[in-house]
Amino acid sequence: QVQLVESGGGLVQAGGSLRLSCAASGRTFSNYAVGWFRQAPGKGREFVGGITWRSVSTYYTDSVKGRFTISRDNAKNTVYLQMNSLKPEDTAVYYCATAKGPITTMPQNFDSWGPGTQVTVSS
Repeated sequence: QVQLVESGGGLVQAGGSLRLSCAASGRTFSNYAVGWFRQAPGKGREFVGGITWRSVSTYYTDSVKGRFTISRDNAKNTVYLQMNSLKPEDTAVYYCATAKGPITTMPQNFDSWGPGTQVTVSS
């Protein structure tokens, strides 16, 4: 089992930037693809993007393409979510999770989850 902890959330004005980190401990983190999800109040958990275990590929949902970038540093057991040009609709709790297999958009295909970090974008 891999333990994950997200950090870097906060309050930012529209158009601003934040970088979230997902720090891992436990089993070899570099063996796993990692996804980022978010959940706004009253809504389901939404796939934001993902990165394969060797950073060969990254995937993004359409609403964040061109604004968000996922990267990882396996030596530091950390995955990053760089968020630029933030919009109020990006407000949510953001989670990282390890994939059971290939990256998909479905939360049930991920097993280890962090507790989440709140991102609030003011207009």
